[in-house]
Amino acid sequence: MPDPRIIAQRAAPLRQQVVEILRQDILDNIMHPGDRLLENTLCERYGVSRTVIREALRQLESESLITMLPNRGPIVTILSARDIESLYEVRASLEGLAGELFARNAHAEQVGHLVEHLVLMETTYLAGDLRTRGESKDEFYRILLGGGGNEVLSASLKGIHTRIGIFRHYAFLDSERVNVSMQELRGIVQSAAVDRDPAVARQRCEEHIRLAGALAVLEYQARVDPTADAAHLS
Repeated sequence: MPDPRIIAQRAAPLRQQVVEILRQDILDNIMHPGDRLLENTLCERYGVSRTVIREALRQLESESLITMLPNRGPIVTILSARDIESLYEVRASLEGLAGELFARNAHAEQVGHLVEHLVLMETTYLAGDLRTRGESKDEFYRILLGGGGNEVLSASLKGIHTRIGIFRHYAFLDSERVNVSMQELRGIVQSAAVDRDPAVARQRCEEHIRLAGALAVLEYQARVDPTADAAHLS
């Protein structure tokens, strides 16, 4: 287990503070896929009670960052290449629909907002840091989904984005990938907001995610010992 990280008290509920820091430890690969998460050790590491740890683990299990194994307890989730590919297949389909619906349904104010946000992303995303890249990409999707006007789609994509948080984190660390991603986002905005072409908007959104999915598999496997699955689950 990594060195202790005692949490300083602040306004946010203690459970949420633990969720945030434990999630970040997983995203930063401080805690590796397959690592067991023992309650006693986590209590000592974060300086909180078992109740808080259990609540935090339940939250992260709902985000698929943690897996509860029978007779073993919680571990950091281990994913196969096929698991990741499956997530991105669904994401590509949903985000393709998001682009199509924006091109069909967005009103003038939403179109202007998306175009303006893309300009802002030249700073916050392309030249930004890990935090601003994540925030600006989240805002991009919020505007895109808002313009589409389909709440069922928005809720479905929110769940997918939660599950792939670890892969988005990797992508935001890679400046080369961010450059490519920004070019793809320009194409999406051109087709969805400027040309208002639903078919091309769908195609560009889907291609953006297909490329992201292929890179997600490579990034994840580079961080995981390929022999670890059997060792941790035996």
